Amino acid sequence: MKNRKNTVIAIDGPAGSGKSTTARLVARKLGFLYLDTGAMYRALTYGVLKEKKDPSSPAAVESVLKGSALRAETSPGRCRIFLGKQEVSNKLRSRSIETNVSMVSRHQKVRRLMVELQRRESQKGNLVIEGRDTATIVFPRADLKIFLQASLTERAKRRAKKSLRLQLEEKELLRRDRLDSTRPVAPLKRARDSYLIDTTGLTIPQQVRMVLQLFEKKIDV
Repeated sequence: MKNRKNTVIAIDGPAGSGKSTTARLVARKLGFLYLDTGAMYRALTYGVLKEKKDPSSPAAVESVLKGSALRAETSPGRCRIFLGKQEVSNKLRSRSIETNVSMVSRHQKVRRLMVELQRRESQKGNLVIEGRDTATIVFPRADLKIFLQASLTERAKRRAKKSLRLQLEEKELLRRDRLDSTRPVAPLKRARDSYLIDTTGLTIPQQVRMVLQLFEKKIDV
């Protein structure tokens, strides 16, 4: 399958597992487009909060999505997110967005519309996509499926800027894990035919190298 068009590598995992950095660097190494689906949901959450809509209301969130012209501009190792003409890529890491994004992403019709947007990216070329349901829902026939995991403490350390925040981050991760894994639509779970990588104690270069080795083996390049 050497140089095959529209190859898809799907990388899933919980918050703090290292999937965003790993997926971005894998895409850069391979020259593939890179799509961060989590950033798309955070951008939608940003729009919902900016318009002072209720994140728990499916109708309210859907109206924001349909009126926002949310889109992703993908390139090798880079994913830019826009709401209309405004790039919001650098506005998506606030505590309020982190707190509400799981609620926004729970709505069935909203998720269906987002999946349609995400699937279109594979029509543009080879793709590395990462999120929580990319291998189970978005691209169930992806050429390579990876599920990253790490211990709770490891994940909290990666997200905590100060040691005093470690306990707070652990509580937030547990909350996100519970919401993401128990939602009725597209819950976070490992695809049966995915490769499991525990990133606890691994460096980013090690994670990237493991994914590339699996790709070479799976795709037979």
